[in-house]
Formats: sequence, C-alpha cells, structure tokens
Amino acid sequence: MNISIGALRSSHRAFFASPRSVHPRCARRSLTMSIDLSLDRIRDLQLHLPPYTRPTCHVVGTNGKGSVSAFLTSIFRASAFTTGRFNSPHLINPLDSILLDDVPVQPSVYASARAHVEAVDQQNGCHASSFELLTATALYIFEQAEVDVVVLEAGMGGRLDATNIVPNDAVIASALTAVDLDHQAFLGSTPAAIAREKASVARPGKPFILGQQMHAEVEPAVRELASTVGAALIPAPVVKPRSWDDATDGPRNSLTLTPHFRPSPQPVEVGLSCFDSPLRALLPLHGQHQLANLGTALGVLEALLAPSAVVPHEFSIRARSQVSPESVSRGIQETSWPGRLSFHTISVPLDSSRSKNDLLVLADGAHNPASAQTLSAYLSSLLASLARAVPSAREVTITYILALSYSPPKSPADTLRPLFSLEVPEGLTVTQRAASVRFTCPEGMPWVSPVPPHEMREIVARLCPAAESWTSTEKAAGGAEPANPELVQALNWAAEGASGGEGKHSLVVIAGSLYLVADFYRVLRKQEAM
Repeated sequence: MNISIGALRSSHRAFFASPRSVHPRCARRSLTMSIDLSLDRIRDLQLHLPPYTRPTCHVVGTNGKGSVSAFLTSIFRASAFTTGRFNSPHLINPLDSILLDDVPVQPSVYASARAHVEAVDQQNGCHASSFELLTATALYIFEQAEVDVVVLEAGMGGRLDATNIVPNDAVIASALTAVDLDHQAFLGSTPAAIAREKASVARPGKPFILGQQMHAEVEPAVRELASTVGAALIPAPVVKPRSWDDATDGPRNSLTLTPHFRPSPQPVEVGLSCFDSPLRALLPLHGQHQLANLGTALGVLEALLAPSAVVPHEFSIRARSQVSPESVSRGIQETSWPGRLSFHTISVPLDSSRSKNDLLVLADGAHNPASAQTLSAYLSSLLASLARAVPSAREVTITYILALSYSPPKSPADTLRPLFSLEVPEGLTVTQRAASVRFTCPEGMPWVSPVPPHEMREIVARLCPAAESWTSTEKAAGGAEPANPELVQALNWAAEGASGGEGKHSLVVIAGSLYLVADFYRVLRKQEAM
C-alpha cells in the first residue's frame, strides 16, 4: 500500500484530534506499517534530474554508520580530496545532513537545490517522500559542486532505502557496519534477515566491506548475498589498541570527572596491505566500539588503494597518489562526530541570573539496546579508569537525562536496561539518578513521538528502584523551537544533585534519542551565543 507523507500528516492530525482514538502505541504501529519503502518514486524523480556521477562510498548498517562516514570523510579531506557527505537523521536542522568539505551546506545553496528538486517532483507527479526529496537534494548538490568523492549514509535498511538509487557506475565501494535488531517492522525479525536487507546495496564487481559483527549469523548471510550479486566481499581490518607514546602522542590528559574534563584520544594501530608498515594513529572518538568503526572505514580505503581495485572514473589511481600513511593518520585524528559519546561543559542553572556552576555532560545518541549496551560499556570503563587514575575517588553521581521514541517491537525497557547495569569497581560508590523527558519532535516527521515521561519513570523504577527520578508536567516544545523546556529543567535538577567535595565526582548523561541530543545542542548553542 502506497501512502504519501502528506497522507501520514493527515492521519497523524486526525488521530490526535479524535477523543476516541485507539491507544497511541497502536496508532503509531499502524502508521509505521503503512509506510511504503520503495525506490519507484525516487527512481522516477532522478530520471528528471541531471545524472549523478560522483564517486560514492555507500555506508549501511544498524549502528556505527555515522562514525564510519565521519572517518572516511575526514581521511579523504586530509588526503586533498573535496568531499560531499550525507548523514541521516540530521542533528539540529536538515542542513546538518548535507556537508561539503565537512561543513553544512549554505542555506541559500540548500534552498535553491531543494526548490528545484521539489519543482521537478511536482511537475512530473513523482510524489517523493520527505526523505526521498532530501536524498535527491543532497545528490543534486554534490553533483553541482563536482566534489571528488561522496560518502553516503543510508537512512534505514539498504535495498529499498532512497540512497540506493545511486547508479552502479558511481559506487566505488559499499560497507556494512554492525547489524542488530532495529526497525524490525520494515527490515526483518532476525539479524540475518536485517543484514540481507542492508547488504543488498552491494554492487557487482565492487568491493563490499564487512565490518565487525556481534551476531554470528550475519556474516554467512552477507557472504551468500555478495556472492549472488557478484560483489567482492572484504572483511574489515582489525584495529588494535596500543600503548600511549609520550614522544609521538604528546602529553596525556589526566582523568577526573571535573566539569572541563576531556578524555585523551585512543592510541591505535592497524596493518593495511596498502602500506608497508602498521599505521599508528590517535582515535578521537570515544569507546571501544569505535575501533571496529574505524576498521570498517579503513577497509573501504584499503580496497580503493589495492592494485586490483575495480572502480570507475580515475578515483583509485588518484587515491594511490594522494593517500599516504600520514594523511590517513591525520584524517583519523581530525575526525569529529557530535552526539556520540561527546563531552561538553554547560553552565547551570539555565533559567535564572543566579550564580552558575559548570556541569560535565556526556551526550550520546544511543537509541536501541545495542547502542545502549555500548554506552553502558563505556561508562563502566570510565569508572574503572577513574578508580585506577584517582585513588581518592570514592563517590560518583551519574544523572541520566533520558528520552525515547516509540519504535515497536523495540521496548523502552530493553533500551534502558543496560544503563542501569554498570560494572562498578571495588571501592567506588555510584549513585544513579534519572530525569525522564520528551524531545522536540523533528519537523516533517509526524510519525516520530516520544515515550511519555511517566512511562519512562515507571520503567526506571523497575530497573533501578534506588534511583532518584524526576519528570516534568510541562509540555515539550513542538516543531523547531530553540530549546526543550523539559530538558532545561532536567539540567537544573541534575545540577542540584551533583556531588561536590573531595573524592566526589559527577557526570550527566544525555541519551535515548538523537532528537534529545539535538535539543541539548540547541540549549548549548543558545548559551554560547549569550
């Protein structure tokens, strides 16, 4: 069944306008199941737009797509290539998802391109969805800019994702990051089924990089599909941690959970067939999982630099002359990917002229059980490192500020459970607190709705009865408001419970949804502009 975004908006408004509507969860499930994933509309649209010819690296997967895209883009830029990058969802506004040389596209450029794409869509009756229009706009901008290489992140899935409209001749490599259960209503009920759906972006005769997987069933499913398609399946190289070298890496940051703390990058090394000696680098993105993401990105690079690489255009030949161990190492070290284990300092309280205190905040877009487990593992490792580095540390207060969106069959409890199952080192007392809030609903996506805070609070109470909880009765901001008032209140509440004094440390963790992380960046941006 085909249903346009306009029809979805109408259905959404009608549902909330009716006092006798069915339970919201059921309605959301009905809307979700009605969305038609198809390439027909965007394929029709692309026929009426200039041909897309940019050399493109296509990245799919459940978790880690954005990080892999960020690594690749930074490495290409450090190797003197001009780049285009498409990420979804956007963080704060749609312009964030389309980058030229790692900078969001200028509003005037975006507006002009979007207007042209929408006009073509309307003139030819294509009826493209919002995401399809955004994807087509990104491809149009990249083509008009004549960038050297594009890194294209899929939205959801792969086979029927709008990004899969890129012609075979333009794709120089594809990559699959970690696959886990998410969006089962669209992609399948098992990791293997989801992997097949995502890996269907593989192209005949082109390298397909298989990133590190947590489910054993994924690799054989992908191997079978790649063989059928005729793609060259290449396992990602293994990136390993190494010891910190003061002589080459410089001084290391001391570990204390003070408001202005920033962790040192991770020293890593990896052997690549395209280089004579192991590549050594400093990895600025935090968490053990980023080693696997970096490996996937380097697998793409290694495939493109291989003498036998079968790629269109002159890209591979040019890459061999421009990419060096030094440029790759520099590109890794310069990688930035906000909202993924990102540390920030914010002054609170936010809603008064009283004296303010600085608060250390860790923002992470963990939104499913797998990414929540990754966040939990990072927090556990942070606590262990703190206990080793600061023997005087005795108490740590972790205040979560949480928001989740409905995404059946994924349950809020499954996502939150890992956050309340931290490994605490001996001699350290950890107090956990939780504020349950709503995020600002993203513009143009009426089917996205937050789980009500009172439901979140009940789940937290079951998972961690000892945790102090907070919710607000104030309605969250709608549309594209500059800040979520619930989040502001929650940050003030977090500051009230922050530990102080000798041996006491505090950390605020914002997680559960990238939409909530976006709200936090709006608050932070507003404060920095004052």
